[in-house]
Amino acid sequence: MSYASPALRRLRPDDAPAVLSAFRSNPDMARQGDVSTLIEADRYVSRLMEPGSPHEAWSIVAEGALVGLVCVSVDDENRSGWFWYWMTDAARGRGWTAAAAATIAKWALTTRGLERLELGHRVNNPASGAVARRAGFVKEGTEREKFLVDGQRIDVDTYGRLGSDPSPSFDPSR
Repeated sequence: MSYASPALRRLRPDDAPAVLSAFRSNPDMARQGDVSTLIEADRYVSRLMEPGSPHEAWSIVAEGALVGLVCVSVDDENRSGWFWYWMTDAARGRGWTAAAAATIAKWALTTRGLERLELGHRVNNPASGAVARRAGFVKEGTEREKFLVDGQRIDVDTYGRLGSDPSPSFDPSR
């Protein structure tokens, strides 16, 4: 599938069908939540958009359709946020997730006023680590055997990005 360069916009209720499609695009998406029906996709989107929610969710959009998501789950008390992202299987490998993540991280650490962002990824998902590093996150350590996946313990690499860290070199998402 060929896409034009993506843009960023806030998540919207009408993104639910595309969210369902994204979750169906790769079995690994089950780690992002329980979305196997349109009703569950509606709930997923609603939870991220709920007034008063700590989530700052941004859609990665190509040719008018959501192809990915970048979100900061904000802890206002500590001026920090848990940073996470996903991309549909067909849109992976183009550098779009890293550009979107770098753009949203910069927004979160400036306009949103956060001072620290954190994220983690399973060590058996090196592509997610590449996204984190390209978005300016610094590896801070490894949490040994943190997750139990299909009966196997999996280590998780943890990353942080501070407002005082140098910005990565990237072409920002629109």
